[in-house]
Amino acid sequence: MLKVANLETSYGESQVLFGMSLEIERGEVVTLLGRNGMGKTTTVHSIIGIVPPQAGSITFDGREILGTPDYKIAQLGIGLVPEGRQVFPNLTVMENLVATEDNRSGSADPWNLEKVLAMFPALHARLGNMGNQLSGGEQQMLAIGRALMTNPKLLILDEATEGLAPLVRDEIWKCLESLKAHGESILVIDKNVDTLARIGDRHYIVERGKVVWSGDSGALRADEDLKHRYLGV
Repeated sequence: MLKVANLETSYGESQVLFGMSLEIERGEVVTLLGRNGMGKTTTVHSIIGIVPPQAGSITFDGREILGTPDYKIAQLGIGLVPEGRQVFPNLTVMENLVATEDNRSGSADPWNLEKVLAMFPALHARLGNMGNQLSGGEQQMLAIGRALMTNPKLLILDEATEGLAPLVRDEIWKCLESLKAHGESILVIDKNVDTLARIGDRHYIVERGKVVWSGDSGALRADEDLKHRYLGV
C-alpha cells in the first residue's frame, strides 16, 4: 500500500529527516512512535506532499508520488486526520462532513453521512453546530469522520488522542479497532504505547529523523529497555 524509502526532508536549511523508511501493507495498522520533535509529523507531511522531500522515494498503491502536489495525493486516496484536528470552524458539522464526500477507494459500500454518524453518535446531535462550537473530543471525531467521508485507501492520524479526556480517548481507540476489523489501512501517531501495541500490527520508533527500531507488538511489549530509551515511558 505504502512504501517510504530513504526520505531526506528539510525546512529551509534545517534538515529533519535523515533516510526515513517505512512500509504499510494493505489492511495493516502501523504506528510511528517517538518523542516530540523527532520527525514523526514531518514524515506525515512528506508523505502527503505538504513538505516536499529533497531525496528518497514514496510509492503509494503502486505509484511513485514523490513530487506530486498535495491535493493530487489526497485525490489518490490518502486521508489525513491532522494534528490539532483543524476542522473548518465556520462550517457546521454537517457541512464539514459532506464537503469532503467522495469515494476515492472505489468501495462498493462507501463511508457516507449515515455510517459516520453511526460510528460517532455524539455528532448526530451537533449537526447544526459550527466546528468551533465543539469540544476537543467532538472535533477529533469530526476530523476522523471528515477523512472517512473521502473513503481513503490509507487513513493517517497524527496525534490521534492528544489532549483528549480518557473517556473520549477510549472512544477513539474503539473507532480504530472497528476500522481495523473492517480492513482499513491505517498509519497512526500517538503516545499511548500500550494501546497502540494492542491495536497495531507493526511499529516504527523514530529518533532524530530516522527509524531506529521496527517490529511487531509482541516485540514492542517485551522490550522495556527499548521503551525507556526511545519513548520515555
